Amino acid sequence: MMVWNMEEKCEPKPVIPRIGETAPDFEAVTTKGKIKLSDYRGKWVILFSHPADFTPVCTTEFVAFAKINDELTKRNVQLIGLSIDSLYSHIAWIRRIKEKLGVDIPFPVIADLDMKVATLYGMIHPGESTTAAIRCVFFIDPEMTLRAVVYYPLNVGRNMDEVLRVVDALQTADKYKVAMPANWRPGDKVIVPPPTTTDAAEQRQHEGFEYIDWFLCKKELPTK
Repeated sequence: MMVWNMEEKCEPKPVIPRIGETAPDFEAVTTKGKIKLSDYRGKWVILFSHPADFTPVCTTEFVAFAKINDELTKRNVQLIGLSIDSLYSHIAWIRRIKEKLGVDIPFPVIADLDMKVATLYGMIHPGESTTAAIRCVFFIDPEMTLRAVVYYPLNVGRNMDEVLRVVDALQTADKYKVAMPANWRPGDKVIVPPPTTTDAAEQRQHEGFEYIDWFLCKKELPTK
């Protein structure tokens, strides 16, 4: 017969911030000096973690993030990196990337040796590793609200086109109060919010949208 030991304590699971909640504030040491997340209020922030410095997949990702940094800046987005490495490790790795690949890393990288920020954002997934952060991407809006979260395992690098696409989709949805269909990219038609009454549903087909059904209609956005 199995006997349960009620004195055994279950290890608490990490609390992961959820979409629609306020992004947890923090203060941290980075390669650009000390920062607070709340200092970036008024800007979009992409907070992303990588497992470790001086590793191959992470190196390709840092080069890729650096290459889209100007595009993100145009969109009022601040990149912030993080791993559970020391500040000196970050500096040495960034210098090595510049030396070997000719790429400057323009964004701050958090040195999170005490795992304070990684724990706050649920970046440690014991099924993958207890000492390294998985590849998380947190999209935070100018009001410090968490708007999207994407997770990748240790052995799969991220797609920068998708990072830009999510930013564009979120910003466009906010500006025009619309939704984005699957595979949406800037210039594609967007989804009109569905009607909420039977009368409005009946009227929808006469409103000049691309009408598929009363709950699914699309429209083009104004061109810049």
